[in-house]
Amino acid sequence: MTAPVSATEPRSWTGGLVPVLVAVWANIGVLVWLLIRDADEVTYGYWGGPVALAAGAYACFRMVRTPGLPRPVRSFWLRMELAAGSLAVTAVIALARANNNTGMSIWVAVPMLLGVGLLMAAFLGLPGPRRTALCWLRGTLDTVTVAIASALIFWYVVLDLAPAGTSLADKVVAAVVGVGGVLLLVVVGKAAAAPETVVDSGALRVLMTGPITCVAGTILLIAGDDRSRLALSVLALPLTGAAVCIGAHLQRRALIRPSISTFPARSVFTMLPFVAVVATAGLVITVSAQDMSTRQRVVIVGAFLITGCVVARQLLSLRENTIALRGIRRQQDELERLALSDNLTGLPNRTRFLVALGERLDGDLPAAAVLIDVDDFKMINDTIGPAAGDQLLFQVSQRLRDRCTAAEMPARLGGDEFAVLLPDGDPDAAEAAATRLLLALSDPFKVGEQQLLLHASAGIAVADTGEGADEVLRNADIAMYAAKESGKASFVRFEPRMRDDMINHATLAGELRNGIARGELRLLYQPVFDLVTGRLHGCEALVRWQHPIRGFVSPVEFIPVAERSGLIVPLGAWVLREACRQLAEWRTEHGDGAVEAVNVNVAVRQLRSAAFVDEVAAALSETGLTSRNLILEVTESSVVDGWQVQETLQALHDMGVRLALDDFGTGQSSLSLLRAFPVDVLKLDKSFVDGIADGADRGRLAVAAAVAQLAEHLQLKAVAEGIENREQLERLRDMGYRYGQGFFMAKPLPAADCGALMAGDPVRAA
Repeated sequence: MTAPVSATEPRSWTGGLVPVLVAVWANIGVLVWLLIRDADEVTYGYWGGPVALAAGAYACFRMVRTPGLPRPVRSFWLRMELAAGSLAVTAVIALARANNNTGMSIWVAVPMLLGVGLLMAAFLGLPGPRRTALCWLRGTLDTVTVAIASALIFWYVVLDLAPAGTSLADKVVAAVVGVGGVLLLVVVGKAAAAPETVVDSGALRVLMTGPITCVAGTILLIAGDDRSRLALSVLALPLTGAAVCIGAHLQRRALIRPSISTFPARSVFTMLPFVAVVATAGLVITVSAQDMSTRQRVVIVGAFLITGCVVARQLLSLRENTIALRGIRRQQDELERLALSDNLTGLPNRTRFLVALGERLDGDLPAAAVLIDVDDFKMINDTIGPAAGDQLLFQVSQRLRDRCTAAEMPARLGGDEFAVLLPDGDPDAAEAAATRLLLALSDPFKVGEQQLLLHASAGIAVADTGEGADEVLRNADIAMYAAKESGKASFVRFEPRMRDDMINHATLAGELRNGIARGELRLLYQPVFDLVTGRLHGCEALVRWQHPIRGFVSPVEFIPVAERSGLIVPLGAWVLREACRQLAEWRTEHGDGAVEAVNVNVAVRQLRSAAFVDEVAAALSETGLTSRNLILEVTESSVVDGWQVQETLQALHDMGVRLALDDFGTGQSSLSLLRAFPVDVLKLDKSFVDGIADGADRGRLAVAAAVAQLAEHLQLKAVAEGIENREQLERLRDMGYRYGQGFFMAKPLPAADCGALMAGDPVRAA
């Protein structure tokens, strides 16, 4: 299959029509001249050859210099350029000798044979499947068979029809050129019928005009009458030039609008060795019968019949093999379709995408990959059901297919992840394409009776020199995750620093795994105070990491790494067990003076696990605590993650574990969550506490006051986070907040220091 190039390279395939038009008009001029020619002046008829072949050489010249052309295709058209130039020299010599042209002159034959040789070298140089020694031997035998048969036919049939007085040299030259044309016809035909070729198969079939006119022209120049000889003399080379121009034009168009390669029917040129055997046998009988007795003729006829039977037997075997091969190829087509396409959407799959991307990179062609992932598709799929989710993915694929240009290739990589291969290495063009594709997904989708509004995030990776297909796709994946982390519904173009960040994250994840196993983590506890009495009311467990080499690692660094790598699950399990163990120890040591419950933050990945409820029950049972001694803090984004999270939260609530909605007020549907979520505690986000003391931001004051009133009406506990000065504390207390935490009252403390607060004067501690 011909690999596509950039939509701008070549700038416009219609520009290749100029040589075609020149060559076609040259042929039309020759035909008009043949109709109205002057019998005494034949020079004008030979002008079509130089003009058409010069146009053909120019068309090949333009093709060779097309930017980004694969090396095998460039080599082929370079040889075609040289062949067209050699044949143009032939046409010029024929023009110079037009008035005394009586046959195939050696002056015409030499450059013509050179052109035929260059054409044969061009087609033989096309890359193909690896051939064994047996394949080479079979091809050599076929070539020798066809060459000997065509030489005998030329010598004993065509040359016998030559006009009287034709010199032996002209006959030999004609036979050599004719045999060369037949062999070239075989080579071109087999190349055009090959299952896969780097050169456009339509261009190869058009180029068969050259050897056909060569063979026909050679025959008529020797054995034809004056009228046919003249017609072929003036038309053979112009037709060849037009074929070269049209072939180059088809190749240029195929580079921009590639077609899918298919297995063709068996080429008729496979039959030529058998035709050559039969023709030679018939020639032997005809020549030998002239001077033989009846007994000898019978032997010859018997040999001919035996040869015919053998050939017929081989043809039947060939037909059986052909039918079997077609069946195998149909199965291969179906298997390839199944292996390289997505069953749900019909788009190319990941394998096909990587193959196409690899073909472009191997051919030094520009390329870019846009990786598109539907935002929050899991939640949508859980809500509408898998069948409707599949229908939604199909509609997404159709929109991508419709909005892609002819040179772009959309694919479904799996799940809700799609990719588009762009035949362009310009970053601005890639970003424009990503904008176009994301915009196509912004309109509502209709699934059944529902209207769904989707958003997607995209990562762009422009292929750089030396990069492989897997690396380009991996870069696009890194950029896509960066787009999701930056807020979703957008695109990000890959930059090398992102890979470095990813490597650092992977390194940190490995060290974190070891840190959990080696006990490098520890818990600090931030007290929660009663803002009215000043008593210690509770505490929130916060994990910290003391790395043996890095030193203190901030949670801002390792918590995102833990969430991305999945380590948040074992990390969260350790925090849960350790916090419960510490609370049990405090209650044993301080009795009623100890806090009643400990707050533990829970990640969404933990809530997705069906075993999390059992983990909580086991941690409470092992430490002798009850469900009233544990408060689990979850974020608003966790609550809306899907039905699995909702079932887990409901099971925890039914168990008696209290649930706190952390960072309340920052989400898009905070109020609606209170109806669907079994919440016990609302924790006002620190962003609403900052600046609340001076009253300058009336919006913050309004939200903070509304949350306090909402908690009071719903009989929920309201906790203000991030209190940093007395003015904030007093303002929040006046609004109705009973509980709060922040650096003004106490920073996160080691377990021993937090236990000391429980043993001390509660008013002084506050």
